[in-house]
Amino acid sequence: MTPSATGDASDARATAHVARDFLASVVVFLVALPLCMGIAIASGAPPAAGLVTGIVGGLVVGALQGAPLQVSGPAAGLSVIVWDLVRTRGLGTLGVIVLVAGVLQFAAGLARAGRWFRAVPPSVIYGMLGGIGVLIFASQFHVMIDDVPRGRGLANIVTIPRAIWKGLVAVDGKSHHRAAQLGVLTLVILSVWNAAAPKRLKVIPGALVAVTIATIVAAVFAFPVRYVAVPDSLLGTVRLPTVQSLRAVLDPSVLGAAAMLAVIASAETLLCATAVDRIHNGPRTDYNRELVAQGVGNVLCGLLGALPMTGVIVRSSANVEAGGCTRLAAILHGGWLLLFVMALPFVLRRIPVASLAALLVFTGYKLVNPAAIRQLRRYGRSEVVIYGITVVAIVATDLLKGVIVGIALAVGKLLWTLARAQLTLEDDPTRRLAVLHLRGSATFLQLPYLAKVLESVPADREMHIRFDDLDYLDHASIEVILAWEKQHIARGGRVVVEWDALERVYRDAATRLGAPTSARTESSELAVDGARPERLVAPRAELV
Repeated sequence: MTPSATGDASDARATAHVARDFLASVVVFLVALPLCMGIAIASGAPPAAGLVTGIVGGLVVGALQGAPLQVSGPAAGLSVIVWDLVRTRGLGTLGVIVLVAGVLQFAAGLARAGRWFRAVPPSVIYGMLGGIGVLIFASQFHVMIDDVPRGRGLANIVTIPRAIWKGLVAVDGKSHHRAAQLGVLTLVILSVWNAAAPKRLKVIPGALVAVTIATIVAAVFAFPVRYVAVPDSLLGTVRLPTVQSLRAVLDPSVLGAAAMLAVIASAETLLCATAVDRIHNGPRTDYNRELVAQGVGNVLCGLLGALPMTGVIVRSSANVEAGGCTRLAAILHGGWLLLFVMALPFVLRRIPVASLAALLVFTGYKLVNPAAIRQLRRYGRSEVVIYGITVVAIVATDLLKGVIVGIALAVGKLLWTLARAQLTLEDDPTRRLAVLHLRGSATFLQLPYLAKVLESVPADREMHIRFDDLDYLDHASIEVILAWEKQHIARGGRVVVEWDALERVYRDAATRLGAPTSARTESSELAVDGARPERLVAPRAELV
């Protein structure tokens, strides 16, 4: 192929990519528009604050990000945290917290700490998402009937029956039932569209279809419900930090809130990036660069008084499914958001708040994700237990404490697994032969059990101790075996120990830990009191 032909082919591919990114950006914009406003309302902030975050996530983070096909913006997963911060600290302090969180993310990215944010067990991640889903569902159920959330998670959950009654019956001349009708209409359309829409129409987001129809119904019948409040100019929504608000940085509780926000936002972003990598064949994620980009975005959002951002799976998957090829799609979607808000704010003011809340109710239900429970069951009941306790802890306390509980349980399970040895004693009285199988990791934590099993062997037995299935054996366990061996021989018994197999265990462990050759040789000698124990190795045919 000639150089000119090669250049023409490259130009054609570039043109095709631009065309696909352009179409994908329109789809992502249509998905992002209602979600940005709905998440802002769920967070206790003005809808415009969510739109500003979406714009920054597209125009700024989209140009810098390390995950080319990921889309960033306000996240439903952070709405619970943000709502609590707005309620307790106010919107001014929220901006400072988001600013500090962005600085922490930026520093973590420069320190190349991106990969460490992925070191969270799937059971805890699913539990975190499930807990967030329950909280979003419960709080937005009240907003869906033009009511206000009742406080923390449990209060919202126990008052859902009362909210249902308000949505069914007109009470005190109020219009909760009209808002509920719009909310239910939104949910029905969204569900039907996702399940039964023709394939060629699937490119149109179900959220946009549902909100559009609910908006038309509300306008035609002039429903007396709450509508989205959007200023004529985005500049009117900008809340730059003041000297007084910046002093909040000196408050340790504010720094703690910023650290919590940075950790959770980073984990959600990088997990989302990993999920997006699985559904496309393009460039893989640079996790450190992505953290830096998220840090820059959250610093800007903090300065502008907007919501915090993360990478978001719904918009990112829409980008991939719509044919997005490069980061241009994410950048353009931010431009469409900015253009729409500047040119058509009056259209946004016709959207019922109940319809946007219904989108979040649906999102909360999807976050609970029963399929995740079925997937975790394949790895054992303990994973499902960790998931369930994490969900309950988040709902009963708050997100940070719930996640800490989940991680603590996962670490406890790991320690229990690593410190647990399975001891199986096979005794044949007719042959006066006993065989002890050690499996797993035998540590000092198992000494009482190991000693009990050894002491149960009758004095006249020939005892074979096998280490073939052993992963680790510490010095304390060896001492117990050697001490018992001396006692057993003194009582007239015989002990056959597979020291070669045990040496292999030690060599493998030393190799995994990267110990120097001299250390591996020393460990394989299994010296006790300066002398290697006498080896009694029986032929394999003798072992049962």
